[in-house]
Amino acid sequence: MAQTPRKLFEDVGEAPKQTAAPGQIDAKRRGARGAIRIWLMVIFALVASMIVVGGLTRLTDSGLSITEWNPVMGAIPPLNEADWAVEFEKYQTSPEYLLQNKGMSLSEFQFIYWWEWGHRQLGRFIGLVWALGFFGFMLTKNIPTGWTGRLFLLGVLGGLQGAIGWWMVHSGLDQTAQEIGRTDVASYRLATHLGLAFVILGFTAWFTFQMGRTEADLMQARRSANAKLFGMGTGLMHFAFLQIILGALVAGIDAGRAFPTWPLMGDGFLPPDPFQLTPMWRNFFEDAGLVQFIHRMSGYFLFIYGIVVWLRARKSPNGKTRFAYNAVMAMMVVQMVLGIMTVLYQAQLHVAITHQIGAIVLWVLILRGRYLARYPLAQSIREA
Repeated sequence: MAQTPRKLFEDVGEAPKQTAAPGQIDAKRRGARGAIRIWLMVIFALVASMIVVGGLTRLTDSGLSITEWNPVMGAIPPLNEADWAVEFEKYQTSPEYLLQNKGMSLSEFQFIYWWEWGHRQLGRFIGLVWALGFFGFMLTKNIPTGWTGRLFLLGVLGGLQGAIGWWMVHSGLDQTAQEIGRTDVASYRLATHLGLAFVILGFTAWFTFQMGRTEADLMQARRSANAKLFGMGTGLMHFAFLQIILGALVAGIDAGRAFPTWPLMGDGFLPPDPFQLTPMWRNFFEDAGLVQFIHRMSGYFLFIYGIVVWLRARKSPNGKTRFAYNAVMAMMVVQMVLGIMTVLYQAQLHVAITHQIGAIVLWVLILRGRYLARYPLAQSIREA
């Protein structure tokens, strides 16, 4: 039987070739990235507002006006004169009232009560916004692949923040506070509370940045990352966080009002008698002069390191990354000026709260610069 002649270019013994399907990364569940990003932006705005309200609560000495922690029923404020009388009687047993506010009128108590109640109510509202969004996106299966744990983390940190908030308040209400004559919360607990608030704000901002781009885009951008600048930006982030913690220690003992002079502290570079308390370690947390001095020195070193990072960022080939670090440098100058003004005006409410808002803005700008060093945005040759 005659065989059919084979074609000259016929493939011998080869299986049909499989063509790779493009977009395998984005083939995973992409979810409602746009809607989740808006939800994260709402949470970010609420947390930033919470930090400002918390600062005002501290500056108005309102934080100890509510002497109980009742996460559910505490949402209902006093509704009549009898309710107000009960709350006022509870406050009258606190060290703050006995040592600082004895003789306070009911109307004066109501003022500080509403500040603290609003602070706690805002915290409850943030928790509600997170829960509705997270479980809503989860039940409708709109959370992108790999994001469930990250978004759940925000809720865990929020719950932990509420517990730390009460741990902080309790330090100003217990018997120990009265024995040592403390009329405010413990400064290191305040620093823990504020520090966690900035951690939550930082995670929320970072997730918001990432949700603005597809996973494929982020992976592609990472190939062009500026590893050196990203590492330096990470160091700047940690340094700024340390400065925020030190600022909380200053606020916790009203150290910002201790030496209203600059650049000297009183008549010298060092505060007078910085180690009066025993044991010695207490001075680093409770001596107003030493705590303010440490905050000042840390601010100077942070500014110097910020200049070093900015000079490195100027060498970046990406124009948007350079602009991000220009914004960081500009805000660092503004924040340092605000810090000096806070000292000179003895931490008056409007100046001190502006300084705290400046810390929020600087924190986010540092995170933005760090993000763009890791995931640079695409640009044209002309922009480069």
